[in-house]
Amino acid sequence: MKCICKFRASNYIEANEKLGDKDLLFRLKISRKEAKESKFWLPLLHELNPEQRIISDSLLFEVEELRKILSAIITKTSK
Repeated sequence: MKCICKFRASNYIEANEKLGDKDLLFRLKISRKEAKESKFWLPLLHELNPEQRIISDSLLFEVEELRKILSAIITKTSK
C-alpha cells in the first residue's frame, strides 16, 4: 500500500519539472487518474487483508483528498 503513495508522489514531482503548460496539465491528469485507480484497488486489498482496515481506510481518505487537490490544481491551471 505504501508503494501506491510513492508512485503518486513521483508523478507529481515529474509534473513540477514540466516542459511546458501542456506537459504540466498532462502529468497532473495522470496523477489524478492514478489516484482514482488507487481508490478502486484499496477496497479490494482491504477485502484480502481485513486486519489492515485502519490503514486502508486512512489511505482511502488520503487518496480522495489528493484527488481533490489535483483536480483543483488542474482546474486553476487550465484557465
